[in-house]
Amino acid sequence: MGDRGTSNYSEVTNFILVGFRVRTELHILLFLLFLLIYAMILLGNIGMMVIIMTDPRLNTPMYFFLGNLSFIDLFYSSVIAPKAMMNFWSESKSISFAGCVTQFFLFALFIVTEGFLLAAMAYDRFIAICNPLLYSVQMSTRFCVQLVAGSYFCGCISSVLQTSMTFTLSFCASRNIDHFYCDDRPLQKISCSDLYIHKLVSFFLCSIIILPTIIVIIVSYIYIVSTVLKIRSTEGRKKVFSTCSSHLGVVSVLYGAVFFMYLTPDTFPELSKVASLCYTLVTPMLNPLIYSLRNKDVKEALRKSLEKRYFNSIFTVM
Repeated sequence: MGDRGTSNYSEVTNFILVGFRVRTELHILLFLLFLLIYAMILLGNIGMMVIIMTDPRLNTPMYFFLGNLSFIDLFYSSVIAPKAMMNFWSESKSISFAGCVTQFFLFALFIVTEGFLLAAMAYDRFIAICNPLLYSVQMSTRFCVQLVAGSYFCGCISSVLQTSMTFTLSFCASRNIDHFYCDDRPLQKISCSDLYIHKLVSFFLCSIIILPTIIVIIVSYIYIVSTVLKIRSTEGRKKVFSTCSSHLGVVSVLYGAVFFMYLTPDTFPELSKVASLCYTLVTPMLNPLIYSLRNKDVKEALRKSLEKRYFNSIFTVM
């Protein structure tokens, strides 16, 4: 099955990121919204990483994973937000072919890595609650590093396959990407290649990425719930559930937004952009808030850090 056109993808030197189809007056409002969200992402995730690295009490597997989650959220939002904000002030809204490839690759790398990392975090909670006596043995430093490295490896392999498959398509239909960043679905729309194999491989990749991670998360929480229900005291149940609620919140927000975006029909592109905004920028903004508000250890570490800075500033002035 051949191409639907004769132009080759190499003839394309740049694309146009159409962005949100709104009146020009609203571009300032959208820019300020993106700026506010991105500032909160930087503050929240950098702050979370600093707290985890500087507080010895947070030197545990759960916070090791959380630190990596903040790192991933920080970087994949940084792949999207700065260019999107620049385009609100740009008339051309162009992105080079190499820039589009880079953005696509890095975003695919980090978003897939996050999916596997969330599965690793669910497994960590399963061991902590269901096998607490073996927790320090099973969740050793070496094993935790292997889980994180494996998450990045899976993200990298998936991203290489997805990127090479997407950018070997012929883009002779149009240069206008109806989105605020380079994503697979809008790039398919402007391709004049036959997409049957592309869609088949994309579906296969999504299946081997999403299904295993969701299965690990669901099975882990089935065992966690069954263990918690055996605890007789209400206070004990609340304490155990409180250690899992933050993770469940993060998983729900991310997968909810992803499923909503990919289940949105192509006839509603603006709705798809809103869903994309949720998991590209809103989710990285919410993750540190969810963990800091729902986690006593993080709140205590943050409080002590602020107190230390406050007293140091007083003594400096004196």
